[in-house]
Amino acid sequence: MGAACVRKTCHGFHEFCSGEGMATKPKAALEDLYGVDGKAELVNGDLVIMEPAGDSHNRAAGAVYISLRGYERKKAVGRAFSDNAGFRVHLPNRGSFCPDAAFHTGARTGMKFLEGAPVFAVEVRSDGDYGPAAEKKMAAKRADYFAAGTLVVWDVDLLADDVVRVYRSSDPENPAIYRRGETAEAEPAAPGWRMAVDELFE
Repeated sequence: MGAACVRKTCHGFHEFCSGEGMATKPKAALEDLYGVDGKAELVNGDLVIMEPAGDSHNRAAGAVYISLRGYERKKAVGRAFSDNAGFRVHLPNRGSFCPDAAFHTGARTGMKFLEGAPVFAVEVRSDGDYGPAAEKKMAAKRADYFAAGTLVVWDVDLLADDVVRVYRSSDPENPAIYRRGETAEAEPAAPGWRMAVDELFE
């Protein structure tokens, strides 16, 4: 087995990868995710390890989950998930997602990862999610979400005036934008659900 290294990506993630001059290592499999202590995704045959979220990031993600959980109880059309839930997908370049918050309409899977992408995924930006390289990676991840069946992806930027960008699979290049003082949505993934942008900062 080839030696492996750990590489920090522009998102504040770490990737287990083969170093220069090292023998090619076997690709990681979904089963390897179960052995990861923390948050990770399976991308291009590598385990991409995500660093713990900071204060504002975690609070914002938690606020979305709490709001979605209330929606779940009223509508019963799906289930809300908080940070670190794993969603198994079957793309050529990706085997899983682990969004910051999500809404899923698939079947229960007990102690195993959920099957299929969430219909609504929330990605809250961390310190490393800025700059051209980071933007390119986030756009690629949104494309993966849509290829796997996700209908709506929120890009939450707590440092920008445009706090919530709502990307839809039906029009992925033209997000709806919501700022502080406004109310954001995730149509058609969570019909009728609304959340005040200010709640992301409480």
